[in-house]
Parts: sequence; C-alpha cells; structure tokens
Amino acid sequence: MGIEEIGCCGAYCGTCKEFISNLCKGCKIGYSNGERDINRAKCKIKVCCIKKGFASCADCNDLETCEIINDFYNKKSYKYKKYHQAIQFIVENGYEEFLKISDTWKNAHGKYPKKQSS
Repeated sequence: MGIEEIGCCGAYCGTCKEFISNLCKGCKIGYSNGERDINRAKCKIKVCCIKKGFASCADCNDLETCEIINDFYNKKSYKYKKYHQAIQFIVENGYEEFLKISDTWKNAHGKYPKKQSS
C-alpha cells in the first residue's frame, strides 16, 4: 500500500474491505490518470487537496486555519478526531512512518505508538 490509500482528510483506505475488493476507489485513485474528474467530486476536502497537488491535508500550510478541514474534524464523532490525529501524525512523522503503523489497523483509523520521553 502507499500514499494513494491515505485519504486527504487522514482516513486510511488500505484496510477498508470495500477498497481492497475494488468496490470503492477511495479518495484519490483515478484522478491523476483522468479516469475520474475532480470537477465532479462532491467532497470539498478532496477537491481542495487534489487541485493543490497535495497527497493529503498534511501537506497544506493552511491546515490549522482551513475552515473546510477543521469543520470536518469538529464533527461529533470519534472517527473525525482519529482522522485529525492521522494528519497530525503525518505532519510530525511523515507518510512512511504513518504507513508502517496504518497497515496494522483493522479500520480507517487506529492506534499510534506512545511517544518516547526524552
């Protein structure tokens, strides 16, 4: 699995049964090769991220002040907080470290290693 399986918002598609069985293309698959048209996408997060050429919102300098992504993260559900945690982890540790952890998950989000104290 790779960066393409990380949703713009931080959801991880690589462990999703629908994605694995090709019933869902996830957030980003098909846009770079023209198979899908970003102008027809309904998700504002995806449209913004892909049009800016980002792998995820973790790449955006406006992450902390962006209304689009922060309105999404402020929804009242556990998963939105976990997606935000994923993006923060990517910002701090990079995509490679995120993929090492996320491939062990059973869902679109999961646990992170405890930070080592100095």
